[in-house]
Amino acid sequence: MKCLLIASESAEVLFYWTDPEFELNIQEQYGASQEEGEKPPAFEDSINTLFAPIIISCSTMVDRLGDSYTSFSTENNHTYVLHQFEECLYIAVNGDREEGEEDLKRKIYVMKKMIEVLFGMVTLSSTLIRKELRPQDTEQRTNLWKYLQNLLETYSRLQEQDQSFLVEAVERLIHPTLCEQCIEFLERRLVQQINSSVERAGEEVLHAFILVHTKLLAFYSSRNASTLTSSDLLALIVMVQNMYPSNIDLEDTAPEVGALRVKEVEYHTLSECFGSLITVSCVCMAEDSLQTLEAPPPDPSNPSRVFLEVTLKEGCYPMMPHSMYCLPLWPGITLVLLTKIPNSNLAMSVYVFLEAFAKLEKRLSEGLEGSAARGQTSIQDLRNKLDKFIRALGTSDIQVGEDTIIIFSILSPSSCPSSIPFLSPPSLREKLMDWKDFLLVKSKRNITMVSYPEFPGLIHFIYVDRTAGQMIAPSLNITDRATSELGKGPLAHFIKGKVWGLVNTSRIYLQKGYSTVTLRDGDYFFCYFLWFENETGYKLEVKDLPILPNDSAPIGMLAWDYYRKLLRYYSKSHQGEVVKCYELLTVHLGVIPTEYILQHCSQLARKLWEPSRIPLL
Repeated sequence: MKCLLIASESAEVLFYWTDPEFELNIQEQYGASQEEGEKPPAFEDSINTLFAPIIISCSTMVDRLGDSYTSFSTENNHTYVLHQFEECLYIAVNGDREEGEEDLKRKIYVMKKMIEVLFGMVTLSSTLIRKELRPQDTEQRTNLWKYLQNLLETYSRLQEQDQSFLVEAVERLIHPTLCEQCIEFLERRLVQQINSSVERAGEEVLHAFILVHTKLLAFYSSRNASTLTSSDLLALIVMVQNMYPSNIDLEDTAPEVGALRVKEVEYHTLSECFGSLITVSCVCMAEDSLQTLEAPPPDPSNPSRVFLEVTLKEGCYPMMPHSMYCLPLWPGITLVLLTKIPNSNLAMSVYVFLEAFAKLEKRLSEGLEGSAARGQTSIQDLRNKLDKFIRALGTSDIQVGEDTIIIFSILSPSSCPSSIPFLSPPSLREKLMDWKDFLLVKSKRNITMVSYPEFPGLIHFIYVDRTAGQMIAPSLNITDRATSELGKGPLAHFIKGKVWGLVNTSRIYLQKGYSTVTLRDGDYFFCYFLWFENETGYKLEVKDLPILPNDSAPIGMLAWDYYRKLLRYYSKSHQGEVVKCYELLTVHLGVIPTEYILQHCSQLARKLWEPSRIPLL
């Protein structure tokens, strides 16, 4: 019984997602009142009727009291969590007790993050985002909502199954030699060759990376590219997984159904950069006892428009437009390119104006409309710059209000077609051919506990470099067929539940300002540590962490990068010094003496510190 809804202040549904149980419950609730032979109401109308009183109540409280409720529970044990972002109200519901308030709040913030990545600065205008989320064309609206629903389901699956999305940090495949070879290939054989072409029509490859399922094999950024934030990278991995989902059950049963029949699906892409017709083969598994793909995979030459944070010497610009090209080399192994589009400078200018307007609005609200403070732009100067900007776009004959809409529209996902074709030299597949099966297995057993026999009683650990946004952990395969360090199915599933619970508990204490948690749970002993180091690995002194209010954004890196804020907070007392942040979570058998457990944690952190320094770039 789960649901997520986005609504406008006028109680208009802008997006909804429900699981089958919630949908059936609504259909039974509103279908029962229909007379015999009468057509039942459309599901969208039913869900609008169900939530309209809540939406109107929330808007009324904001208007009259300047405040509103953030969560409540009903008599039938349904939990509702609400959050207002500008004029959009997000409501998440759970009726099966599988999700608590923090889980629902995290889902809301992740949905908001995905919408920002998909729609960019359009989300800053309530009028435009309503038009984007609820197109007038019914078929277009259905397709958009289905895509957003799939994204939400993909995230929920990853958050439930994948440790990297549990702790919201990217997991790298630990194989330095192969990683370096792939980075060199991406740099010399792909990025440089495309960017040096005169036919790329102003588009430039900024980042290229290879994913094995959700794990990062290699990542390369061009020299003039901004750092890709962990938040954006995690969001992109969700999108890639949504396009090319990892079918764990299918992969586990594949050896049991006999030899696989390989089907070659050819993509013929006209190469403007290499001047030749490139045929890229995508290996798809097929077997009489297995279902074939229901629909052809997305065309690699048709990119997705994404809006990512960019930090340049001029400043930080959130939600800058990029094109994302994805090509599956094999099922589970995907090559991704991120390119800067020709009108990216336009987006930077728009953000500068938006920031100036925000400062101006603040001055006006404080009664400082008469004159601008030193270094601040006056109203007339701002208008003159905006008029000049509009004239440069060739739209000087329209009104300022219309100017804003046109500028936003230029930056919207649907109005910026890409000009550079997706290119993947066949030599990349040839280079990885001998490693393909190894990589797919390695992605499931990236770190083996066999490598750490000096820690008796250690069952599991998760080590996170929060500065780089990377994590390392042994595998936790929970299917009956897959074997991990914890054995098959039931035991691994039991430990998985303990690990997921430990992460949630550590976040509760972290929100209260605690950086260390140790607790005993039956036959197990759990530890959580957060600490800071300088660049040489010297552990810095413990400092009180900020206590977060209950209504703060969820702790993590995907929806809101708590750790980036935490590093800035801690670095204030270490000016001129590089400060790094780390986390370690461990599960030990409870029979191990506490002093040995704490010693293990310290030794394990030192052992894992060196591999974590292998850079992404």
